[in-house]
Amino acid sequence: MSNPSNLKYTASHEWVKTEADGTISIGITEHAQELLGDMVFVEAPAVGRKLKAKEECAVVESVKAAADVYAPVSGEVTAVNSALDSAPEAINSEPYGAWIFKMKPDNAADVAALLDAAAYQAVVDSEAH
Repeated sequence: MSNPSNLKYTASHEWVKTEADGTISIGITEHAQELLGDMVFVEAPAVGRKLKAKEECAVVESVKAAADVYAPVSGEVTAVNSALDSAPEAINSEPYGAWIFKMKPDNAADVAALLDAAAYQAVVDSEAH
């Protein structure tokens, strides 16, 4: 499994992509979707909702379990991926393409401080033992 080096990560298995307009897209990592299995439902946060870093803000449900998705940084939700309403399995087939929500971070430096691909892989490796 490889974690794209152009993304940032959280220890709670979210990936974060900085977009050209300064917003960030958030999804769950390949590792997380492998642990959960086949996705059947995604509940995204409401557009306009203000989130604090590490706040539970979305839920992904698979045939095995439900898991919370956490805000990687503080900010405001600007968009949700409504395509996941009818095709939650996109998270399984393309974990780094199927974003769950986008937000405008309160502080861009908070995004820069998230884990890089190598640091995230170290988290994954440490959980495997």
